[in-house]
Amino acid sequence: MTASLPARNHPDELVCGLVSISDRASAGVYADEGIPALRQWLGGALRTPVRFVERLIADEAPLISATLVELCDEAGCDLILTTGGTGPARRDVTPEATLAVGTKEMPGFGEQMRQISLRFVPTAILSRQVAVIRERGARAEDGAALIVNLPGQPKAIRETLEGLRGADGALLVPGIFAAVPYCIQLIGGPYIETDDAVCKAFRPKAAIRPQG
Repeated sequence: MTASLPARNHPDELVCGLVSISDRASAGVYADEGIPALRQWLGGALRTPVRFVERLIADEAPLISATLVELCDEAGCDLILTTGGTGPARRDVTPEATLAVGTKEMPGFGEQMRQISLRFVPTAILSRQVAVIRERGARAEDGAALIVNLPGQPKAIRETLEGLRGADGALLVPGIFAAVPYCIQLIGGPYIETDDAVCKAFRPKAAIRPQG
């Protein structure tokens, strides 16, 4: 690494990048809904201190890649969540731009997101969300970020992160966020805790921090 990252306000603070990718929203044609939906859900799900770094940008692959690099390498984000630009249309280039900056691909995230969406619509197979790890440098202590492409609609964002519940409130299909805290822990990020009533984070017993 060539530059120091911004200091955390707390050792467990999660630095989270939120990126909404939309030509029309970024041009002011209509209000962006992706970032507010992400901020609202994370605000209710996290028990860990969180600092958001937000970007609203157009569907341009070089711009998307540059934004992801900036959030990881300069802003020091541990987690970067994008919304929009993951379909089959010509302007949908978020997955390609994400893969271009990743060090490791994490295919399980995309697989699970499509499984959740397929409970609602058969066109979920057209979604191309991906997730990657981006390492900041050659050393483990340089850190890394988990970057995940999410759907663009607020309802789909919540279902993807939280999972699907039955009428009795029981979890039917796990959301992807249950695996995020342990993933970030494994790549050298902070210890993230969640509100179990919203999304119970899973860790092996050996990775759970002792209480007190």
